[in-house]
Amino acid sequence: MKTTEEKEESLSEEWPVRPYYKRELAVAYAPDIEPVSALNRLASWFKTNKQLTAALQQTDYNPRQQVFTSMQVELIFKYLGRP
Repeated sequence: MKTTEEKEESLSEEWPVRPYYKRELAVAYAPDIEPVSALNRLASWFKTNKQLTAALQQTDYNPRQQVFTSMQVELIFKYLGRP
């Protein structure tokens, strides 16, 4: 049985911190729904998670951008967990 540390390492290998297309990350968090719905769900999570929203604003996040930067991905993983 894997320890918590081993599980976290496995997830970080599966989802490393790097730039991701917004659609790619949204679908990873909600693989069972259509991509447009997944994007809407991710946007909704951003709006309801005030700490994440504030942290993303510090990185010059623009809701219309197509790609999350590595820094933004790190924050998303911190507040939402890895997909």
